[in-house]
Amino acid sequence: MGDLTKNFADIAPPLTPDYALLEANKCLFCHDAPCTIACPTHIDVPAFIKKIATGNLRGSARVILEANPFGHSCARACPVEVLCEGACVLNDRDEQPIKIALLQRHATDYVLERKVKLFEAGRPTGKKVAIVGAGPAGLACARDLRRWGHAVTVFEAKPQPGGLNTYGIAEYKLKADVALAEAQDILDLGVELKLGVTVDSLEPLLKKYDAVFVGVGLGQTKSLGIPGEELEGVVDALTFIEHLKTHPYHETKVGKRVVVIGAGNTAIDAVTQAKRLGAAESTIVYRRGEDDMPCYDYEYELAKRDGCGFRFHASPKRVVGNGRVTGLEVETPHGTEIIPCDMVIVAIGQGPRTGLVVPQGNPKVFVGGDCANGGAEIVNAAAEGVAAAKQIHERLTHG
Repeated sequence: MGDLTKNFADIAPPLTPDYALLEANKCLFCHDAPCTIACPTHIDVPAFIKKIATGNLRGSARVILEANPFGHSCARACPVEVLCEGACVLNDRDEQPIKIALLQRHATDYVLERKVKLFEAGRPTGKKVAIVGAGPAGLACARDLRRWGHAVTVFEAKPQPGGLNTYGIAEYKLKADVALAEAQDILDLGVELKLGVTVDSLEPLLKKYDAVFVGVGLGQTKSLGIPGEELEGVVDALTFIEHLKTHPYHETKVGKRVVVIGAGNTAIDAVTQAKRLGAAESTIVYRRGEDDMPCYDYEYELAKRDGCGFRFHASPKRVVGNGRVTGLEVETPHGTEIIPCDMVIVAIGQGPRTGLVVPQGNPKVFVGGDCANGGAEIVNAAAEGVAAAKQIHERLTHG
C-alpha cells in the first residue's frame, strides 16, 4: 500500500523556504519579461518572484492569483517548459531557467494551506450571471464576476467542482484535494454552486439571468471504431484516470500488460499511471512516428523514465479476445501483428460536447475553455474565463 502512495507522490516536491529564497534571488527581474509574455494569463513573473525574495509570500501569491485564479494548479500541472520557463532568458546563456512553477507553488501553497483570503466580493450590482460548468474556465469567470459584485450561480453535472483538475489530471501532478481546495477558495467569495445538474438548454437560464457563460469542456473520449472495442478490459483514458483520482489507489483495476492507444498528454498520463499502479508492462501504441507525437517532450521523457514502452507506426485494427481482452491486432510496416495485453486504454482525444446547443449571436451568451478552444491547458481555460468575465462585466455595466 505504501508503495502506491509513494508512486503517486508529487512529481516535483515543493521547495524548502531556503531553496525558494535562493532560487528567487537568481531571477534577473527582466523589465520586458519574456516569461510574462509567454504565460496565457500574463502573470507578472518578476514581480511575484521579487516578493518571494523579500519574504512577502502573501503579496507574491496575490500577484499570481490576481492574473490567474488557478495559479495553484497551474504551478503543478502547467507545461512551463514550453511557456514561462521555456521563455526564460537564462536559457539563452545555456543556464537552467528559473524554477518559476515551483516558486509559484511556494507562494500559492502558502496562502492555500493557511486559508489566507486575498480577495473579496464587490458591492452587489443586482445583476445575475449563470455559469455552466465548474471547471477552470467557469470558476475563473465566476471569481472575477463576484469581485465586481455580480451574483453568480454555477451549474455542474459532476458531484464535485474543479472539472478536469479534480477528475482528469495525472495524480502525481495534481491531487484532487488541492483542486477542490482551490475551487473552494473561489466559491467562498459567495458563488452559488449547484452540483449534479446537467444543463440541456440555455433558454431557461437566459430568461432568469442577465448573462450566461458556458464552460462545459469537451465530450467523451472518441471511440476507435474497430472490432472488439466492447470487450471487457477496454476503457477510455479519462474514465481510468477519474477512477484513480476518486478512489483509494488499490481500488483502481489495472492489467498486467497494458496497452494505451494514442500519444497525447492524456495518453502519457494513462500509461505512466498504469505503470505506477503495478502493471508489469505499460506500452503506448501509436499509428504515427516518434516525431509526430502530440505530447510534450518532457511528458515523453517522464514515461520513458517510468519504464513505459512505445510502439510507433502501429495502427490498431482489432481488439482480440473472447469476452475479455487478450491482445491488440495492429498493422505495422512489416505486416499484421498481435500485441498481447489484458487491458486496452483508449486515449485518442475527446470529441466535442454534444447535447447542449449554444445559440450563436446571442449577446448574453459567452463561451470559453476546452469547449471553445478544442482542448488546451488549465492556464488557457483560466485566461478565457478571466477574459469572458471582463466582457460580461462591461456588458452588464455599460449595456
